Amino acid sequence: MNDRNARGLRSMTGYAQAHALESGWSLRVSLRSVNHRFLDLHVRVPEGFAPLEPAMRKLVRDYVRRGHIDLTVQYDMAGPAAVGVNQDVAAAYMRAVADLRQEFAIQGEPDVAVILRLPGVIGPPTAAIDHEMERLEAAVSKCLSEALEKLDKMREQEAAHLRGEMRARLAAMARLIPRMETLAERIRPAFAKRLGARLKELLGEAQVDPTRLAQEAAIAAERSDVAEELARLRSHVQQFESLLAGASDVGKKMDFLLQEMQREANTTLSKTPGSESEGLEMTQIGLDLKSEIEKLREQVQNIE
Repeated sequence: MNDRNARGLRSMTGYAQAHALESGWSLRVSLRSVNHRFLDLHVRVPEGFAPLEPAMRKLVRDYVRRGHIDLTVQYDMAGPAAVGVNQDVAAAYMRAVADLRQEFAIQGEPDVAVILRLPGVIGPPTAAIDHEMERLEAAVSKCLSEALEKLDKMREQEAAHLRGEMRARLAAMARLIPRMETLAERIRPAFAKRLGARLKELLGEAQVDPTRLAQEAAIAAERSDVAEELARLRSHVQQFESLLAGASDVGKKMDFLLQEMQREANTTLSKTPGSESEGLEMTQIGLDLKSEIEKLREQVQNIE
């Protein structure tokens, strides 16, 4: 297996399977993966295969870091052994039927055809599986490795598609941030002018102290200044772009960056002053920015 650190971005969605055919039996290993916050591995194996499960789980963990994984092993015997009767299981069913007949005075004999259809009666005997266990262990390991390689390729292909969509969202955000910075610069003098006009309207003919007006304007401008928020937002976008170009296992880091982006966008909107044209335009751009962040969040949910 190649070094995982040398591999690229992966999605958490995929399906793969591998087969093995030997004299007397066939084996199929299938993997189905969907998104999940952590590695959630469900293993389904035939009776008698339980000793192989720990090694199978370890092999999956070597390839997969996050996602809900369904791993299924199907084993079918060919030839006479394939239609064997597990007599111990059948005998246990017959004893149970006999006990019920005696306890409840049930007339009639049990239907053998019905007994044969009960779980575990017809199928490869456990002894046959035990006899083949060494060959089965090697076949399961080989099939699982092959299926995991196929799953990795499929997840990388899906991630390549997601990467393109996420880069489009980041490009849109990179266009919106400078517009917000320009508007923020325009808002400051306009805000001070509106504040002076409002004070004159309230005070009538009384003189407005220019020093006090400047102080109030400075305080209001500081409260509405979004330069730091926009600078951090720009930095987060650049960090996100670098994660897209890097190795795998970055989904959680992307989640964190998106939370920070959302925080900065919300703060920017809360600081946007007034209902004048600049403020309304700033609000609209902020809402567009939040929309792009939400689209990114949807896509990141499927990144390992």
